[in-house]
Amino acid sequence: MSVLVYVDSPEGQIKKSGQEAVTYGRKVADMLGTDCVAVTLGDTNDAGLLGVYGASKVINVGDVSLNSFDSQAATSVIAQVASNVGANVIIMSHNARGKAVVGRLAARMDAGSVAGVNALPTNDGAFRVKKNVFSGKAIATYEIASENKVISVMGNSIPPEELGAAVEVESMSVEVPASKVTVKEVDTVKGTVPLPEAELVVSAGRGMKGPENWGIIEELADELAATTACSRPVADVGWRPHHEHVGQTGVAIRPNLYFAIGISGAIQHLAGVNSSKTIVVINKDPEAPFFKAADYGVVGDLFDVVPRLTESIKKFKAAQ
Repeated sequence: MSVLVYVDSPEGQIKKSGQEAVTYGRKVADMLGTDCVAVTLGDTNDAGLLGVYGASKVINVGDVSLNSFDSQAATSVIAQVASNVGANVIIMSHNARGKAVVGRLAARMDAGSVAGVNALPTNDGAFRVKKNVFSGKAIATYEIASENKVISVMGNSIPPEELGAAVEVESMSVEVPASKVTVKEVDTVKGTVPLPEAELVVSAGRGMKGPENWGIIEELADELAATTACSRPVADVGWRPHHEHVGQTGVAIRPNLYFAIGISGAIQHLAGVNSSKTIVVINKDPEAPFFKAADYGVVGDLFDVVPRLTESIKKFKAAQ
């Protein structure tokens, strides 16, 4: 028995979410008294460094057809690797690829599964995991009683930890099914930390009054080395690109620090961001619903508050 961690590597790169998943897998393996094995698919750069985050073995299935992600093919390959290494606990990131695989893999392996867990499991005679439910208003505990278990881990639930050393990557040959999907073009956002992986996020809403005013948000984000985001109405009217939309119908995030600037705090938005560790709200309306969810709140005109905040950060950094 071992723990297998599927680490996705878009464009051959291992992301922070993969490091988190391996750290999580290593801690689960330690709890179960077994080994943590990581698997990557297709061309992957520096896969051996996953050993630093706790993998005792790193396997790569290097078939070039796996460079283009296909959830059906990936599911088949991961299941075969799990069988070959004797893994009955399979862990992956709760990102776009993980979401596409977790259910398929559970069905294929006749496994109990929980998607989007946010804490390490307990194993006091029963294997239990926790996740947020009801748009983050409650936490549910799930017991997985089946022999095989498949779980996906929310980003920023557990920080990457250096628990080992780099290892040699072992190649494994398995049957790779022909893909039913033809990838004609891949359009990805470059040069910024993806929202699901971001630890600092600066987000704004309709209080900005127009796209021409977004410079003060970008300047604050630059000073904080943060990723920018927005509310749905802002994305819908074209002020900001849709990949920045956070909320129930957009990207669900859980950064360490989330700035909500000029956002009223509708329940649909809160559902996607209320797992943030610290929420700072800036709004001129003292009755804005977001203040009820805020750890810190500033009642004031954002066009006055945000530039002053940015200048204060600049002065603080200059004094270091």
